[in-house]
Amino acid sequence: MSVRRVLAVAGAALIGGFLLAVPVAAHASVQLDPVGAYTMTAGRLWSLVAAVVGLAGVVAGGLALARSTGRIGSGSGSGSGRRGAFVALAAGLAGAVVGGLVVAAAEGGPGTGYGIVGGVMALVVGLIGTALGGLVLVRSRRAG
Repeated sequence: MSVRRVLAVAGAALIGGFLLAVPVAAHASVQLDPVGAYTMTAGRLWSLVAAVVGLAGVVAGGLALARSTGRIGSGSGSGSGRRGAFVALAAGLAGAVVGGLVVAAAEGGPGTGYGIVGGVMALVVGLIGTALGGLVLVRSRRAG
């Protein structure tokens, strides 16, 4: 998966999230009672998107790390580990930033529909993806 494709998908998800969040945010300002456990709110949607993007960063970072240690094939060329590291950095950072924004914007705790639990999870997963990507880049600079 190329960096352009990951960034295009992440950008489309963010733009689509903004378009979906506007009507929900207008309705949520009027709503005062807690929402149901299975109701998809804007906060829960944002935290879900951030967690998926952060998870893509973890997967890309794990694969790049495995390539750099020689556990799996070297891929298509010598730069594939660095490419995976950059994908992990971008996706992990995007997931962590969006997860942090969800946590910062939450006005209530777990169960209120603001997505705070998913935001914290996305923040942690995004930071793990960023760390894996950084580790691969540091190892590739030492080796090359």
